[in-house]
This record gives sequence, C-alpha cells and structure tokens, in this order.
Amino acid sequence: MLLNPSRLLFISTLSLGTLFSVSASSWLGAWAGLEINLLSFIPLMSQNNKFSAEAALKYFLVQALASSILLFAVILLYSLNSLLIFEVFYFNPLLVLNSALLIKLGAAPFHFWFPGVMEGLNWHCNIILMTWQKIAPMMLLSYSIYLNMFSTFIIVTSVVAGSLGGFNQTSLRKIMAYSSINHLGWMVASIILGDMFWLTYFLFYSLLSIAVIIMFNQFNLTHLYQIYSSPSYSPSIKLMLFLNMLSLGGLPPFLGFLPKWIIINGLVSSNQYFTVTLMVIMTLVTLFFYLRLTFSAFLLTHNEPKWVPTTMITSSFLLILINISILGLPLSPLLFILL
Repeated sequence: MLLNPSRLLFISTLSLGTLFSVSASSWLGAWAGLEINLLSFIPLMSQNNKFSAEAALKYFLVQALASSILLFAVILLYSLNSLLIFEVFYFNPLLVLNSALLIKLGAAPFHFWFPGVMEGLNWHCNIILMTWQKIAPMMLLSYSIYLNMFSTFIIVTSVVAGSLGGFNQTSLRKIMAYSSINHLGWMVASIILGDMFWLTYFLFYSLLSIAVIIMFNQFNLTHLYQIYSSPSYSPSIKLMLFLNMLSLGGLPPFLGFLPKWIIINGLVSSNQYFTVTLMVIMTLVTLFFYLRLTFSAFLLTHNEPKWVPTTMITSSFLLILINISILGLPLSPLLFILL
C-alpha cells in the first residue's frame, strides 16, 4: 500500500527534515536536518527485494560519507584556531563543505552513486530522489558557492556527464538519472546567478520530471524496448510521452526550454561565454539522444494491430500532466517579448 501509516510517518519526517535544514540558523542545525531527512528516506526505499535493499544501502553509505565530510567542514569553520592555518596553507574549508553538498546531490564528478540508486528504486521513490531530496542541499549550497574555477568545473562536468552518460542506456530509470545530473549543472549555474533563477528552474524541472515519471509508472514502463514494441499504446499516447521527454531535454519551443533560456540570458549577462556555450552544446547532445528515441519509437518500430484495444487515459490529472509541455507553445512568444 502506497500510503500506509508508516509511510505517512516517514514522509512527514522527510518533509520536516528538509524544512528544518532550510530554516536552520547554523550549519550544525542544517546538518541535523539533513540527517533527519536521510534517516526518513531510507525506510521509504525498502521494498522487500534485493534491488531496493542494495540501493538503500548504497544511498545510506554515500550520504553518511557526505554528512561526515560536511560535519568536518563545519567544525573547521567554527574553529578559530584553524583560521590561521587556512591563511598559511591557502586551504578553504568552504571547498570541502561545497563538495559534501555536491556529493549529496549527486553532481558530477561525484555522481557515481546516483544511477545505481535510481535503478534499484520504484518510480515513487525516484520522484522524491530527483526533486524533494535536492531542495535542502541546494539551498545550503546557495549560501556558500560563488563563481570561481571550482563551480565552473562542477557545472561543466555535470552537463558533460549527464549528456554522454545516457547514450548507451536502455533502462528508463538510468536515462532519467543522467538527465537529472545534466539538469544539476544548470541548477548550480542558476544558484550562482541568484535564488530566483534557481527557484524558477527547479520548479520547471520538477514539474516536467514528475509528468514523465507518472506516465512511466502509469503504463509500467522500465526499459526502452517496452515503448518500442508494445502495440497497446496508441500514437497519441506515445506523442504525449515523448513531447514531455523532449521538453525535459530543453527543446524549443516547449516549456522545458524557457528556464534554460533564462539561465542562458543570465550567464551571457555575466560574461560567461565559454561556460554557456559548452552547456548549450551538451544540451544539444542530450536532445540528439531524445530525438533518436522519438524517431525510433514513431517511425521504425511502431505497430498497432486493429484487434488490440488501445490504452485509454481516464485520469484527468494524468491528462493535465502529460500536456504540460505544450504550454510552452503559447508562452514562448509572450516571454520573447518580455525578455
């Protein structure tokens, strides 16, 4: 059962841990909120099978390592005697603190755990891992990160790893994981530009990711061959699914392109021409991969026998979600005029 009392309890403490971490007035309070959030998410990941147990153990070990590094950096920051050591040896504890938060997020080059954990979870836990679990670390990251070589390296490696990592994947969970890593690069860039940039990008990303994952869960899709070979999905349902995937990849004029457009304008205004050029090129690589999937599903392997009934969508909420990406069509001219 999806919402039994124990799950409701852990979802409540998961939410409270994030809110406690975001609203904390000290780094130790933020660390405590992250620990509450971690210990609440572990029981939600357990589904009585070996894949979820492996994913939960992997997630716990990585998050515990990141929490210990974060606590170490916080203690260094609070120590007055260590400040003299920083000046002598040119050691910046904020670099260690930011690295710990980036490990928690799964940003490249600390992304080694993220696809494996995503592969072992169900779609409901994947939604939480891709959206809600990013809120607290990214809010804490916004307090300490600024534009330098380290942040530029994180942005570039995230968009490159997220774009190239999804090429040879057949699992939809791993494709969504590498897509999330790619979007993390854009979100780190938006954090540097300002909180409103990050909030706008994160809301659009969460909306489109939830729409795509709900469709995967509704039709019980886990691998690409199911989309290719199943005759029970009508062309209209496939069209709505892949429009959302293309929108998540940032194809204009769909809704997913609009937050990328805002970030591109902000980076160009900050004279970050090399970074924004590389980000756009890697996003085009991601779009090439999504377009290849779309062409294969529609033009090459689609068969629809007349004796097989087509799957009908009865939920109005699902119908609204899968048409979210179309909203970019009427909004694009308006935003073009405003920007």
